[in-house]
Amino acid sequence: MSISMKNLDPAFRGAGQKDGLEIWRIENFKPVPVPTSSHGKFYMGDSYIILKTTALKNGSFRHDIHYWLGKDTSQDEAGTAAILTVELDAALGGRAVQYRESQGNETEKLLSYFRPCIMPQPGGVASGFNHVEVNEQEHVTRLYVCRGKHVVHVKEVPFARSSLNHDDIFILDTKSKIFQFNGSNSCIQERGKALEVVQYIKDTFHEGKCEVAAVEDGKLMADAEAGEFWALFGGFAPLPRKTASEETGEETEAAVKLLCFNQGQLEPIGFESLTHDLLETNKCYLLDCGAQMYVWMGRTTSLQQRKGASEAAEKLLTGDSRTKSHVMKMIEGYETVTFKSKFNEWPPTPDLKLSSEDGRGKVAALLKSQGLDVKGLMKSAPVTEEPESYIDCTGHLQVWRVNGNAKTLLASSEQSKFYTGDCYIFQYTYTGEDKEECLIGTWFGNKSVEEERVAAISLASKMVQAAKFQATMLAFMKGKNQFSSLSYFRVSKCLRVVLALDTRNSLLKMVWMMIVTLKLD
Repeated sequence: MSISMKNLDPAFRGAGQKDGLEIWRIENFKPVPVPTSSHGKFYMGDSYIILKTTALKNGSFRHDIHYWLGKDTSQDEAGTAAILTVELDAALGGRAVQYRESQGNETEKLLSYFRPCIMPQPGGVASGFNHVEVNEQEHVTRLYVCRGKHVVHVKEVPFARSSLNHDDIFILDTKSKIFQFNGSNSCIQERGKALEVVQYIKDTFHEGKCEVAAVEDGKLMADAEAGEFWALFGGFAPLPRKTASEETGEETEAAVKLLCFNQGQLEPIGFESLTHDLLETNKCYLLDCGAQMYVWMGRTTSLQQRKGASEAAEKLLTGDSRTKSHVMKMIEGYETVTFKSKFNEWPPTPDLKLSSEDGRGKVAALLKSQGLDVKGLMKSAPVTEEPESYIDCTGHLQVWRVNGNAKTLLASSEQSKFYTGDCYIFQYTYTGEDKEECLIGTWFGNKSVEEERVAAISLASKMVQAAKFQATMLAFMKGKNQFSSLSYFRVSKCLRVVLALDTRNSLLKMVWMMIVTLKLD
């Protein structure tokens, strides 16, 4: 179902018709366009809608819609943003995936739009705060933690020694100097990204006029800049090491729940096996997977049903205080690979596209039946295109360690730390040319046991089957190929990926070329 642009809020009219970003802030329950010069400037008390339009080679557009909620935004503003994204998607054809973004827990896809980072400022419309220009504020010493090798998550933490650790990079912003504290376990890619954030803070909050210093974890007071840094915390003292439970950083997978939106209420649906048959095209559903929640909207549902389901998902997250859960909303027929992989059964999507030769032949036959000359119509010059690399490292990476016949999900901070005695499974989903693509693979340490290698292959194969064979499967082993770590997913300078179309079976084949060898822990 779609709605006319004429029935859409005037601020949205003409949206999504050109490549690039468009942003609106919610003011008095209405979307107000944000000028291009202010893109990337977010206030903690506001809610925003972000539309990313990508022009495809065939002349059409792909749309991704995000709504960002500041930590101090009102529930009314958040609900309005959630509903308006549904209207905007419907006006654009109902094909976009909609992402809920909360301050401090943004997706890497959203962060990739704003380089080098997003640093929300105090203020907001509904909160009653005024939007104050940063250069007019009295400078307050702030401590930030930076995480990420490709896109950077920047979060303000309490200005205290207890906030520091050995694994992350911290930026201490004082009135006259900016310090970058590099944890001893941080990598060079993370340090490089954090340095970009330091430069951004210097240009944005200090008008480019302040000193910058780097402090290495472990350096004592003998180093002048390290001494100055530690003096701000009351003097140097060793940072504590993580406990064994903290080191593992393991996350457990939550039980999957399916809820149907019916007459304004969410009703749980019991099932023994999660299959596609549970979804009815005239209803909306919420698939709750803990860290991720999916809102599925049937093709024949009304706009009011979709708005209601979106609002219900927002209330559910707020009521349960699940600020870190990601929400993706999608229309029937345009489901993502990650959503389909949650189901034990999902019917194959029919390929309705005609090849250029088939289409040309049918047009020629039609014109010939009308007595028109079709000479030369069936001839066409072969088109040769250089394969492009369009994995931009902004997708979603999950890594599991194999334990016997089961797998354990690793925390993001542990994804690049592999051990030679273990086996791992990874899944990487990213946006392709016109749909979501998925890579599922295994990595074997050269000291791993045969039983766990067999279990890893079996578990990965089941994941491919759950994705209805819409995923490309890869297998790596330390010492038997040019890859030494999964870090390459997040380091674009270290890897070039070329995608080529296999004309025999219309599956994407992956040709991987490693530029540098990454060191394994």
